[in-house]
Amino acid sequence: MTRVAPVGGTAVQDHVALAEIELCGELIIAASAAEERLSLESIDQVLRVGEERAAGEAASDGSGSGTQ
Repeated sequence: MTRVAPVGGTAVQDHVALAEIELCGELIIAASAAEERLSLESIDQVLRVGEERAAGEAASDGSGSGTQ
Protein backbone atom coordinates (compact mmCIF):
# COMPACT_ATOMS: atom_id res chain seq x y z
CA MET A 1 0.00 0.00 0.00
CA THR A 2 1.33 3.44 -0.96
CA ARG A 3 0.82 6.25 1.51
CA VAL A 4 0.35 9.75 0.18
CA ALA A 5 0.54 12.89 2.30
CA PRO A 6 -2.77 14.73 2.54
CA VAL A 7 -3.08 17.88 0.46
CA GLY A 8 -2.92 21.21 2.30
CA GLY A 9 -2.42 22.16 5.91
CA THR A 10 0.31 19.69 6.82
CA ALA A 11 3.35 21.42 5.34
CA VAL A 12 6.20 21.96 7.78
CA GLN A 13 8.09 25.20 7.31
CA ASP A 14 11.69 25.48 8.37
CA HIS A 15 12.15 29.23 8.75
CA VAL A 16 15.93 28.98 8.99
CA ALA A 17 16.11 26.97 5.77
CA LEU A 18 13.80 29.42 4.02
CA ALA A 19 15.99 32.35 5.13
CA GLU A 20 19.12 30.55 3.89
CA ILE A 21 17.48 29.86 0.53
CA GLU A 22 16.51 33.53 0.22
CA LEU A 23 20.06 34.69 1.00
CA CYS A 24 21.48 32.16 -1.45
CA GLY A 25 19.16 33.49 -4.14
CA GLU A 26 20.27 37.06 -3.43
CA LEU A 27 23.90 35.98 -3.66
CA ILE A 28 23.29 34.22 -6.98
CA ILE A 29 21.58 37.33 -8.38
CA ALA A 30 24.45 39.57 -7.24
CA ALA A 31 27.05 37.20 -8.70
CA SER A 32 25.27 36.97 -12.04
CA ALA A 33 24.99 40.76 -12.26
CA ALA A 34 28.68 41.32 -11.46
CA GLU A 35 31.22 41.63 -14.25
CA GLU A 36 33.95 40.03 -12.13
CA ARG A 37 34.13 37.82 -9.08
CA LEU A 38 32.47 39.27 -6.01
CA SER A 39 34.88 40.49 -3.36
CA LEU A 40 34.50 39.26 0.20
CA GLU A 41 33.18 42.69 1.14
CA SER A 42 30.55 42.49 -1.60
CA ILE A 43 29.47 39.06 -0.44
CA ASP A 44 29.20 40.30 3.15
CA GLN A 45 27.09 43.22 1.94
CA VAL A 46 24.74 40.96 -0.03
CA LEU A 47 24.40 38.59 2.93
CA ARG A 48 23.99 41.53 5.35
CA VAL A 49 26.81 40.27 7.56
CA GLY A 50 27.57 43.71 8.99
CA GLU A 51 23.94 44.23 9.99
CA GLU A 52 23.89 40.90 11.83
CA ARG A 53 27.14 41.70 13.65
CA ALA A 54 25.89 45.16 14.66
CA ALA A 55 22.62 43.71 15.93
CA GLY A 56 24.49 41.06 17.91
CA GLU A 57 26.85 43.61 19.43
CA ALA A 58 23.98 45.93 20.36
CA ALA A 59 22.17 43.06 22.05
CA SER A 60 25.27 41.96 23.98
CA ASP A 61 26.00 45.52 25.20
CA GLY A 62 22.78 45.58 27.20
CA SER A 63 22.77 41.95 28.25
CA GLY A 64 23.95 42.53 31.81
CA SER A 65 26.76 40.00 31.64
CA GLY A 66 27.85 40.89 35.18
CA THR A 67 31.42 41.91 34.32
CA GLN A 68 32.58 45.14 35.91
